[in-house]
Amino acid sequence: MSNQTPAETELAELIVESLNLEGVAPADIDPEAPLFGDGLGLDSIDALELALAISKRYGFQLRSDSDENRRIFGSLRALGEHVQANRTA
Repeated sequence: MSNQTPAETELAELIVESLNLEGVAPADIDPEAPLFGDGLGLDSIDALELALAISKRYGFQLRSDSDENRRIFGSLRALGEHVQANRTA
């Protein structure tokens, strides 16, 4: 049922693990759905934790003051594309 790419699936697993999302299966995260607000319902604290987990796993920093963050964290797909473009690990 999931239309996630392998990279998105890996990232979805990281999101669920690092944020301890109860009752959310990584495969159930729609790659196009918003991660914040009405979509997955994440908040700014989740964003900080997720940015930390991404930097540990993929070897690059997501800057909290970046104007791009709204786009980068817009959906699993957008985040996955950003990770793939910037990962060093």
